[in-house]
Amino acid sequence: MILPDPSKPFKIGTRGSPLALAQAHETRDRLAKAFDLPAPAFEIVVIKTTGDDRAMIAADRPLKEIGNKGLFTREIEEQLLNGRIDIAVHSMKDMPVEQPPGLTLDCYLPREDTRDAFVSINAKAIADLPEGAVVGTSSLRRKSQLLNRRPDLRVVEFRGNVQTRLGKLRDGVADATFLAMAGLTRLGMLKDVPHAAIAPDDMLPAIAQGAIGIERRAHDDRTGEMLATIHHAETAQRLAAERAFLAALDGSCETPIAGIAELDGTQMRLRGEILRTDGTEALADDVTGPIADGPALGRAMAARLLEQAGDGFFDWH
Repeated sequence: MILPDPSKPFKIGTRGSPLALAQAHETRDRLAKAFDLPAPAFEIVVIKTTGDDRAMIAADRPLKEIGNKGLFTREIEEQLLNGRIDIAVHSMKDMPVEQPPGLTLDCYLPREDTRDAFVSINAKAIADLPEGAVVGTSSLRRKSQLLNRRPDLRVVEFRGNVQTRLGKLRDGVADATFLAMAGLTRLGMLKDVPHAAIAPDDMLPAIAQGAIGIERRAHDDRTGEMLATIHHAETAQRLAAERAFLAALDGSCETPIAGIAELDGTQMRLRGEILRTDGTEALADDVTGPIADGPALGRAMAARLLEQAGDGFFDWH
């Protein structure tokens, strides 16, 4: 195998947010350790996406009005296809279920905490929020789940990095918000943010939450061999089931879908949930089967939930 050398660094493409950079650095550090290479053998390339620009311009508009998940990956994937970067590092919960022709996604790092974090300066849990309290979130899934459990609450659009969101809470824009536990952990901010982890039994997370995926050119065998050394098989098994579930539901930023696969020996437990966009109805399923059957379990679960839901279930309200 030909390894990177400092005279021609191996280029790692990423978005420029603090979390995206933390994920790129984790990827670099794992590769450097696997091949006993110095950090200069790698170069982290920040790529601004259409989604980043539109999100900044329209910070108070729902993500569905800005565009689909591909808005946050398209430019990075174009640079990967053009050979300007060698790999692309992504938060898997942001990734479309299909990759562009010529690219493959077959390397995952060990998954972090999958849970959502409830963040509030004055309340310790959702149940502590007074009637009519304001909760800020840009996630349609979280909004729908929250309104399903607490229809008395008011949900407003809420985006930005951790510091921005905390500032909005202090300014009284909202009484609470949500973040991902994985993000707080990777940013080293668990002690800095007043939060409470929400158990999956209380709120199922987003599909693939807490997982980092590394995309490469499909025919770049050298890179494929390199990435195989840091690939985490259990994360791949879990995501195969979750993303099959999502794909069968045709999930996007415009559909409130949650799910998580968990492993126990040779068995996998897969839980899934779909909701109406206004939270007035939620449908859930829970199944256990062999790990190897994960994708089939995901597709079958999606079919059952779609049959229960009927036409128009995901229509915008």
